[in-house]
Amino acid sequence: MSVPVGSQGDAVTTAAPAEPFSPALRRAVGVVMIGASLSFLDTTIVNVAVHTLLADFHAGLDTVQWVVTAYLLALAAVIPATGWAARRFGAARLYVAALVVFTVASVLCACSQNVGMLIASRALQGIGGGAIMPVGTMIWTARSSKAQIGRVMGLIAIPIILAPTLGPAIGGLLIEGMDWRAIFWLNVPFGVAGVVLALRLLPMDKGGEAGRLDVAGLILASAGIVGVTYGLTELGTAAGPDTAAVIGLVAGGSALAGFVAHALRARRPLLDLRLYGRQGFTAASIATFALGAANYGGMILMPLYFQTVRGESVVVAGLLLAPTGLGALLAAPFTDRWGAGITAFSGAAVLAVSTVPFVFLSATTSYVLLCLVMVVRGMGFGLSIIPVMTAAYRTVPPDKIPDATPQLNVLQRVGGAIGTAALTVVLTHQLRHHSTPGGQADGFGTAFVWVLAITIAAALPALLLAWTETRARRRPDAPKLRKAAAVQ
Repeated sequence: MSVPVGSQGDAVTTAAPAEPFSPALRRAVGVVMIGASLSFLDTTIVNVAVHTLLADFHAGLDTVQWVVTAYLLALAAVIPATGWAARRFGAARLYVAALVVFTVASVLCACSQNVGMLIASRALQGIGGGAIMPVGTMIWTARSSKAQIGRVMGLIAIPIILAPTLGPAIGGLLIEGMDWRAIFWLNVPFGVAGVVLALRLLPMDKGGEAGRLDVAGLILASAGIVGVTYGLTELGTAAGPDTAAVIGLVAGGSALAGFVAHALRARRPLLDLRLYGRQGFTAASIATFALGAANYGGMILMPLYFQTVRGESVVVAGLLLAPTGLGALLAAPFTDRWGAGITAFSGAAVLAVSTVPFVFLSATTSYVLLCLVMVVRGMGFGLSIIPVMTAAYRTVPPDKIPDATPQLNVLQRVGGAIGTAALTVVLTHQLRHHSTPGGQADGFGTAFVWVLAITIAAALPALLLAWTETRARRRPDAPKLRKAAAVQ
């Protein structure tokens, strides 16, 4: 395989010869894609239903947005424990259990009679969905070489990059044709099929010795994630700092600080933070977090813009997001064509530039212009999110992938939860002061200023990855390093 080593001991990507997938790897990828599709689709499919839920439950945006945020929070809260649980009970068994929980929770969501029950059911759904992707990653990485990681990530990327488009589009059609409950009933047959296929195609390993669960670390990490996100949400609810917001932010920040201190001292921590001693892994992790915030946080804005400012139906609002998915599909063949760092930085730069027009949204902005820009923005997402995670995996040895996988998934999902909460704060504050379509459009433009800032923040560590990668390629001994890596 072709993975040279940078000056910090981090592996960086160069072109690798194609290595055929084994039958076991093909089966693993196929089964994992079913669960990944459900998990990521439900991250976005509800976004287009927010406007409908506001009316059905007679609740405010600050309350209904928890239908989105609770799912992301539960995802992030459960992911840290997946590495330990997979070692203890077996990755395939845990994957099946996660799909079962997700499917049952989908039924509960569809049967919810009030917004509180829906939020609680979404949290349970997030617990199942949160374990699907990291455990699925452990399943296929155990059957693949480092040279195959980029190609497999390109396949697994399909549900990730299509979720922003297919979610709202499918959700809009279901809501218009039936009602919002249909978006949850949709999960049931696919969830059942995923469980059956996993039981038939994956060996049900029994797990083994995993040591004691780091309960203290799990509590601190979960409390920190929930506290910070709750504090940000309360800022929007109260239109400024209040007691609940301050307590949430302080408690959450303190818990996260405590988790870091605990993890660095513990013999077998929940998450191995020593991986951040690798420059490449740290840069890729920061970029993953920021891209998660820009991606998932930004997703909630456009459906609301089309419905609130332009008065479009839920179906039209969902279909108007299709150009983003088209752009992501156009970018998919190139996610492993060049070096992961160079591709990730290029994608982040495209994403930042294509976000600028949304800062100037008005009540009459041309739909043709918006669709063209969304195609470019989708290409930016496709060229940044997957390559930056590929770069992260290539900086760690194979035996550390089970430790790296939960952290990358946590960062992406926590970034999404915090991004959703933070942008909801900004948007709620703006809409509170504007009642006309023109004023509301300005409010959405202000929210996109924050999306732009977050995207630029993601481009900076991606630039470091690209620079390290380029420098490694120019080293005189790079051919020897590539030959040695290929032997491995």
